[in-house]
Amino acid sequence: MDGMTPDLSGEAFRQHARDWLRDNVPAGFLADRPGYQPPNLAQCLDWEAAMHRAGLAGITWPKAYGGHGRTLREHLIANQEIGRMAIPESVGSIGKELAGPIILAIGTEEQKRRYLPAILEMREMWCQGFSEPEAGSDLAGLRTRAVKDGDGWRITGQKIWTSGAAKAKRCLLLARTGTVEDRHKGLALFAVPMDTPGIRVVPIQEINQKGSFCEVFFDDVRVEPEDTLGKPDEGWNAAIRVLSIERATNRMYRAWRFENELKHLIAACKQDEALRPLLEDGNYRQRIAATVTDIEMVKGHVEPVVEALVAGQSIGARGSLMKLHWSEAHQRFAALAIEMIGQASPDAPSFVMAAQKRFQEIYLQARAETIYAGTTEIQLGIIADRVLQLPKGK
Repeated sequence: MDGMTPDLSGEAFRQHARDWLRDNVPAGFLADRPGYQPPNLAQCLDWEAAMHRAGLAGITWPKAYGGHGRTLREHLIANQEIGRMAIPESVGSIGKELAGPIILAIGTEEQKRRYLPAILEMREMWCQGFSEPEAGSDLAGLRTRAVKDGDGWRITGQKIWTSGAAKAKRCLLLARTGTVEDRHKGLALFAVPMDTPGIRVVPIQEINQKGSFCEVFFDDVRVEPEDTLGKPDEGWNAAIRVLSIERATNRMYRAWRFENELKHLIAACKQDEALRPLLEDGNYRQRIAATVTDIEMVKGHVEPVVEALVAGQSIGARGSLMKLHWSEAHQRFAALAIEMIGQASPDAPSFVMAAQKRFQEIYLQARAETIYAGTTEIQLGIIADRVLQLPKGK
């Protein structure tokens, strides 16, 4: 699984990605196979590091910082091929999709060389300290304070819904250097080591029995000057710029993974005598057709956005269109899948039983998809204000 990818582009790069994934995916990693075994953290870290060495991660990052120096088009191609296979979700996505782009945008040269290779090589996992109990999707209302302390800072406050905080080595932290009334002003970004004295992590029990989400408490936590990202007033603009791109382009594989899930559902129904008639039922046929339409709409949003970014255009609030539609559509599909697969025969084939487990997990996970990365309500507000430019409501 070692070795750097050759200098390929376009369809040649697609073939490389497809061949490498097919030949190197570990046994048991594929959730649409009866032999699926959820990998542990060490296995995920090894797998993602191997994907990076193969040229399938850090695709657009400069070579000087461990990336591959390719275009966003190759990034899309890799994500299409990754999405077509039911491999595990990335455990390093916060570092690769949020922290990394922010560091590239506002980090010093020393910070880029220090942080970015470690993210891609999976030597450092990151978490994102943005949301707070009184400021979830409203980042401008956050209250965690950063007070100057000599050449560094002291951080006091609380973050919530911090994915992967119990396993992360660093936190991309957004804190306030001014007052709450300053709203967008006086927000700063930090790269805080999670083993710093004064940090306490409390896992949150989730509906799927996992503990990925956490509360993180900062009690007079000292942050050294070399771990400050950008200028004290630069945090808001950097965070919003990256979040707008995150909502539109990060995890580009979602549409193709969505398609993989639908194909898995249909294949499972065909293999069980109790489920087979559902594929002939008018109600289910219409809902499956609607799912196909949703999938194609997600694909149809991603590809033009990639071309716009390649052309140097800003996508701004358009990222909210993608996030809103994908999360709502995936919840609808998850409800359909669990409704259909739940009617399987008690003695259904192992392929069907494996599908039941997968869709139960997808259904529970999907409940959070209209909340994280900005709630549905926040996305609708952004679309009304910044895309349609409607007058403010009373």
